[in-house]
Amino acid sequence: MKKFNIRKVLDGLTAVSSPSPSPQLGAKENELIPETLQSEHFQLCKTVRHGFPYQPSSMAFDPVQKILAIGTQNGALRLFGRPGVECYCQHESGAAVIQLQFLINEGALVSALSDDSIHLWNLRQKRPAVLHSLKFSKERITFCHLPFQSKWLYIGSERGNIHIVNVESFTLSGYTIMWNKAIELSSKAHPGPVVHISDNPMDEGKLIIGFESGIVVLWDLKSKRADYRYTYDEAIHSVAWHHEGKQFICSHSDGTLTIWNIKSPAKPAQTITPHGKQPKDGKKPEPCKPILKVEYKTTRAGDPFMIFSGGLSYDTVGRRPCLTVMHGKSTAVLEMDYSIVDFLTLCETPYPNDFQEPYAVVVLLEKDLVVIDLAQNGYPIFENPYPMMIHESPVTCCEYLADCPVDLIPALYSVGSRQKRQGYSKKEWPISGGNWGLGTQSYPEIIITGHADGSVKFWDASAIMLQVLYKLKTAKVFEKVRCKEEKPSTEIVDEDPFAIQLMSWCPESRMLCVAGVSAHVIIYRFSKQEITTEVVQLLEVRLQYELNDLESPEGGGDQTPGTSPSPQTTAPQTHTSTSSNSSDGIRDNIPCLKVRSSPLKQSSGYQVELVVQLVWVSGEPPQQISSLAINSCYGLVVFGNSNGLAVVDYLQKTVLLNLGIMELYSSNDPYQRQLRSPRKSRQPSGAKMSRKLSLPTELKPDLDNRDNSFSRSRSSSVTSIDKEAREAVTSFHFCETYNRKADGGLTSSLWVGTSLGTVLAISLSMPPAGEQRLLQPVIVSPCGTLVRLKGSILRMAFLDSTGSLLPSAFEPWYEPNAPANGEERDKVRKRRPVSVSPSTSQELNENQYAVVCSEKQAKVISLPSQTCVFKHNITETSFVLRADVVQMNAGICLACFCANGHIMTLSLPGLRPLLDVNYLPLTDMRIARTFCFTNLGQALYLTSPTEIQRITYSQEVCENLQETLGELFTPVETPEAPNRGFFKGLFGGGAQSLDREDLFGESGAGKAPRSLAQHIPGPGGIEGMKGAASGIVGDLARARIALDERGQKLSDVEERTAAMMASADSFSKHAHEMMLKCKDKKWYQF
Repeated sequence: MKKFNIRKVLDGLTAVSSPSPSPQLGAKENELIPETLQSEHFQLCKTVRHGFPYQPSSMAFDPVQKILAIGTQNGALRLFGRPGVECYCQHESGAAVIQLQFLINEGALVSALSDDSIHLWNLRQKRPAVLHSLKFSKERITFCHLPFQSKWLYIGSERGNIHIVNVESFTLSGYTIMWNKAIELSSKAHPGPVVHISDNPMDEGKLIIGFESGIVVLWDLKSKRADYRYTYDEAIHSVAWHHEGKQFICSHSDGTLTIWNIKSPAKPAQTITPHGKQPKDGKKPEPCKPILKVEYKTTRAGDPFMIFSGGLSYDTVGRRPCLTVMHGKSTAVLEMDYSIVDFLTLCETPYPNDFQEPYAVVVLLEKDLVVIDLAQNGYPIFENPYPMMIHESPVTCCEYLADCPVDLIPALYSVGSRQKRQGYSKKEWPISGGNWGLGTQSYPEIIITGHADGSVKFWDASAIMLQVLYKLKTAKVFEKVRCKEEKPSTEIVDEDPFAIQLMSWCPESRMLCVAGVSAHVIIYRFSKQEITTEVVQLLEVRLQYELNDLESPEGGGDQTPGTSPSPQTTAPQTHTSTSSNSSDGIRDNIPCLKVRSSPLKQSSGYQVELVVQLVWVSGEPPQQISSLAINSCYGLVVFGNSNGLAVVDYLQKTVLLNLGIMELYSSNDPYQRQLRSPRKSRQPSGAKMSRKLSLPTELKPDLDNRDNSFSRSRSSSVTSIDKEAREAVTSFHFCETYNRKADGGLTSSLWVGTSLGTVLAISLSMPPAGEQRLLQPVIVSPCGTLVRLKGSILRMAFLDSTGSLLPSAFEPWYEPNAPANGEERDKVRKRRPVSVSPSTSQELNENQYAVVCSEKQAKVISLPSQTCVFKHNITETSFVLRADVVQMNAGICLACFCANGHIMTLSLPGLRPLLDVNYLPLTDMRIARTFCFTNLGQALYLTSPTEIQRITYSQEVCENLQETLGELFTPVETPEAPNRGFFKGLFGGGAQSLDREDLFGESGAGKAPRSLAQHIPGPGGIEGMKGAASGIVGDLARARIALDERGQKLSDVEERTAAMMASADSFSKHAHEMMLKCKDKKWYQF
């Protein structure tokens, strides 16, 4: 009697009721493998954003907390503390951030946006949130000012009016300064928008207001009228006070600085044109470019600092943007690489009425953040510890590896530390606020970025931090082109001929292979020793697409160098002579780039092992490489494009196989394509396109250049005509597996995926390890088709009979430049490569599963029977951009990112959907080109040209994220206010305080009109405050401060009681003396 299996019945039911995969019938050898991963193991959330804030627009600094905030043109907010403490927030509207103001040492920040809204952010929680918002409807915001330790925020508008907001309740005060009242009859015209507001450092009751037209007003808040008006005939860009409150400085649009005494409004006390040429006849100097911002900072010991941006003379055409530092008689002009967005001077005190003692200047540039040390001669810059130069050259591709070998990061760091620049300031980085998270995540993570200039950067990405480890410049292998005229006519791209398109990396052996946009492949080996390579080894490969001309110079079929050497195999010895033009001028057998002929000095780190270049064929340029793989165990590199594929033995420096895709199909193959006529007639158009192919550094509608996938451009016209015309190689996988149904044991193999959804196998017969590996040839033979899927093949992987992932075999790393006669060299050469696949002595019933994922579907194939046991249609309307088989803590899964923005995970081998989140619509090809998943629930993509966004799809990581993230706010005591001094206290010469509550509160100023601004409570409202306030550190700090205040009050009471007791004592003494005097006197004697 047949045994009843309830589990199989239930599985059958779920298969019918949902679009989840169904086991294919006839899979006898497939017993159901228990799957440990469930949907509750998955959750999607953003973890951290690294890099330079894209398109920055404003900046602020908290001098007590030592936190820097940067706002951007798309409403993003980035906060930076000590290295490793950074945070990203986003305003919902996406409007540009025009100004930021910290509530100093309060753990809060006010942002003003270009849509005329202001927001209050709570920074006391690890993920800052908006507490309140205020949206102005009738006036446009141009400037904000929040005095230190005040709760009243001044807001200037385009109409020239000033409104006042209570930052605690985020309500408008009834107190308004109208522009016509401020200027009265001093000007007949409108003074323009408010460009500056600040209170007198020594008198909070006096407010200086700068209008764009050139008028400055000193406003008395109590009497509600202007004390003085200062007029200058050039537009004002910024205003700054001297700390004593008797002088202020303005910067103007003609490159001048005017210094005014507050009680002399008639004319400036001094006018300076710092970069203007001074005429001899005493006339005004020539006008210069506008000075966009000026800061005036005093020191106790010496001269004040005047720091400003802009103001260069107009004849300095082509000169880079500058920051000028004037100190005493010296003027230093500091050139910047990009235009200056904003700058801030960092000072020792937060009090505006004390000597400022500036020690550094933070300069926010369009694409960089520079901090200048003011205390050292020559004003050196600080070494920026944040990973802000991801975009030094545009990123063209990414790879991400979590849980990599533990010795890898130290090895890369040791070779990378020698690349460090010198000449930085010796002081510690001044932005040092916040605290690191207490995350328990301990596995090492590495991110590799490929760039447009041919460089490859390795980053340590462990524990949600990012730090550059090592930079490799691949362009060093080629001859330098000094000017455009010298550019070889063989180049197939207009710009960035060395740009990295694909990377394949074996972390265990540290072998690296990169494919560039000029149809070149470079293989690198890692060494800790410096060497000089006399001749760079070069192979030239002729990949062409001509079906009827099999006598052409390409190595056809399964020929091997041993039997019928193709011309390429001789290339290493004669690489300089292979480049030749035929007599009729048609470019033939010429590579796109010229490999350098002079010796190449290679420092420790990655060193060139071999360069492989595709050559021009009969006047047609080589097609760009669409897929790439390296395997250190076999010593092989394979790459393919729309013409075919080539297998290269990098140990023997030979081409083993050079085939058009059609020739991979065996003669009796059911999927055999019909041979077509040669494509010469149709090729010139293709040639023109590839010749003009510029690199996809920005949004370009060609997804070809991302990932291992060829059929990427997705306009409606790209349909079967194009695809049928060229079947491209889109992915590779090296493995130990069964290539044929009759195989009795495992074979070293290479599986090839194509753009038409075919998976083909090539078997590899490897010589014995050791010396024989370098002497005997590797025999390569195509085995025909294994499986067919819908859409282009993206990823292949193998599972053993228990459903565990089988990694590719690898060779452990050894030092390649060890002494030739050393024992160590012999030892490593004889060591057998580590094969993590099962041994060939397995019994036949212990089978494998192949996982194959295409743009449309995923299949799990049982081997050696080649039966499809599970199949899942991932998407009907869209297509998968990236797919990876990843290891989670509880098992393995297939992770996919679709062009419609969905991120999905499927169980293995059952292909059950576990997660499907509509995360991110594909707005940009950059995301498609850089998105990658890795183990333990980590993934990343380039969210802007300058920033990497890391996300997690693991529920465990999401749960622990709060602990891992750093804290921005830390309890710090505010420094003591400056001492007023005895005489100033006596005669009232110190800082004057003002009761703003009386003046601006509802009782004194009334209510503001409701139509002016609308209050919007933020999502981080009271709950956020409660959450922030519940932190134990916060509680302790508040308790301590409360105790301090109470102690202070008690000591005051004690002092007063002692004084009263002393007074009572003296009174009783006097009374007693009087009594004794008067005791014996009669009443008439008084």
